[in-house]
Amino acid sequence: MNLSVIIPVYNEEKALPTLLASLEQLRGRAEILFADGGSTDRTAEMVPAWCRLLRSEKGRAKQMNAGAAASGGDVLLFLHADSQLPPHALDEIGAVMASHRAGCFGIAFRSRNIWIKNCQPMSNLRVKLRGIAFGDQGIFLRRELFFEMGGFPDLPIMEDYQFSLDLRARGERFGMTRSRIVTSDRRFLQGGPLPVMARMWRLRAMYRKGVDVDTIAALYKDIR
Repeated sequence: MNLSVIIPVYNEEKALPTLLASLEQLRGRAEILFADGGSTDRTAEMVPAWCRLLRSEKGRAKQMNAGAAASGGDVLLFLHADSQLPPHALDEIGAVMASHRAGCFGIAFRSRNIWIKNCQPMSNLRVKLRGIAFGDQGIFLRRELFFEMGGFPDLPIMEDYQFSLDLRARGERFGMTRSRIVTSDRRFLQGGPLPVMARMWRLRAMYRKGVDVDTIAALYKDIR
């Protein structure tokens, strides 16, 4: 398996040390590309020489698609900058790819808050029961499948949600790794866990009802 890891970044200098430490296990074993959306902090200069740095128009979908276009792997892993890969990540991905065309990691949050902790089993069950994975779970899939789908939809928000819906509509099912990716709880800290969860559920409900995506994006707070 030839893996390309694609990481969209924008002003992520605080998150990068933890991410880079977890990427060391892939050094020399996978292609790692950072797609920077115009960071104004030290993000770009912190990308090590054993990774590739790409410049892209800002927007997670645009950045991930640019990274995919520049990549060479036959399996693509899309990773958030505030995430931490589990040990043996390459083996975990390979095990899923042996029987699936798309997969994701189980998720755990770097938090002690009980409400945030409760999101972990809910997120993992969502993948198994509804076939929906979000970007913070580290979505990975066969290169040919990604480009058959036209990449991530060019949306200002919900690109991962729509991508999962499109995969499900094609009859594809996510396989899930045994080990969990660890993701920061920073999103939940912008107003408190319960209000943030309620807002996200409301925004996804609005999206399903066909509310204009730019209207939804305006209600989503950028944490960087």
